[in-house]
Amino acid sequence: MTPPSGPDGQDTALGRYGESLFEAAHPREAERIDDAAVVYDPVTTHRLRALGAGPGLRCLEVGAGTGTVARWLLREAGVDEVVALDRDTGALERGGDEPGLRVVTADLTDGSLDLGTFDLVHARFVLMHLPERRRVVSRLAGLLNPGGRILLGDAVELPDRLDASRAYRRTMDAMWEALRETIGTDITHVPAYPRFLREEGLAEVAAEAYCPPLTPGGPLARFWSGTWRRMRPELEAPGRLDPATVDEALAQLDSPHLAELAPGMLLAWGRRA
Repeated sequence: MTPPSGPDGQDTALGRYGESLFEAAHPREAERIDDAAVVYDPVTTHRLRALGAGPGLRCLEVGAGTGTVARWLLREAGVDEVVALDRDTGALERGGDEPGLRVVTADLTDGSLDLGTFDLVHARFVLMHLPERRRVVSRLAGLLNPGGRILLGDAVELPDRLDASRAYRRTMDAMWEALRETIGTDITHVPAYPRFLREEGLAEVAAEAYCPPLTPGGPLARFWSGTWRRMRPELEAPGRLDPATVDEALAQLDSPHLAELAPGMLLAWGRRA
């Protein structure tokens, strides 16, 4: 029997990020998130600055994680208020109180959630995990004040299909498949984000992609190593990978011969007229 599908064509019976996979209570989860933040925060904050992040703004940080971007908005950009939203805010709250920071523990897809309106909305590596992603884009765009701006960031990939037999490539492909089947993660929609924003009536819509270097033992290699280790049961499920392939892929992330292109990030933005 075909499982029920939501309006975005995805199985509504799937698990969720932070529950079925990557539980926030795991002792290494905050470290795993911060390994990615070290790489992507400079790109994100550069774009936020270019979009006018600064004094006088009320901002929404969706999927705030450990709070690196939320705190940058307050400390470096000098915005007046940041509403940091996540379904689990334990890691964010452990960072201590911050003037202007309002932490909200809630589900973005909860239709009763009322956060008010904002001058700047940012969501990174969130929508790709949500079956309701198209509706969420509409909802986030609807939270913008006149002249307000939105920045969406999610994963994109340029796989080397000429060498698909390598352990790294096979493991990365198996990971995306396992994520899709377990929690509904889907990055095939990400290149459509600029179109989604245009459909919401936003002006000055544009996008860029960033593919960071994957260096042996570096923060991004640690992120993927930690991700694959946490997902070993799903990666080694029947019909996917054998343990030796996963071991080889993990070893490649530490090898001085590592020469792979890691998944990158697409940023799309627009302004409410």
